[in-house]
Amino acid sequence: MIGDHDAIWTKCLSFIKRHVSEQSYKTWFEPIRAIKLQNDALVIQVPNRFFYEWLEEHYIGLLKQTIKSEIGPKGRLEYKLGASAKKKKEAIRKEFKHHADTSTKTEQIKNPFTIPGIKKVRVDSQLNPRYTFDNYVEGECNKMA
Repeated sequence: MIGDHDAIWTKCLSFIKRHVSEQSYKTWFEPIRAIKLQNDALVIQVPNRFFYEWLEEHYIGLLKQTIKSEIGPKGRLEYKLGASAKKKKEAIRKEFKHHADTSTKTEQIKNPFTIPGIKKVRVDSQLNPRYTFDNYVEGECNKMA
């Protein structure tokens, strides 16, 4: 069953789609999900802070107009940031580990980049071995990275 918030957001999206380019719509509006409608406020979930700031800077007039036409003159929009990148990264790691565990049990994985008869060469990359994704510290200044 579609909730009130979903129905209102669907109407908002159809209005927005008529007023922006197709690429802008796909980039900035398709990823948004309606969470709830509470006290004339439609709460939407955006992927991250950059996304929120871009919407506020470039589409705030259109969003206000759309919300007020669908909810009424007291209608407003509230944002909720999506799941943190760290949680997503952990979920991807778990999925990869699960997939790797199940695939190695059934068949031996062969490296498609090895060529028989070619001598293995050890390359010194001169990269710091401490700089790995496992040691990456997420902060306000590098969340997008």
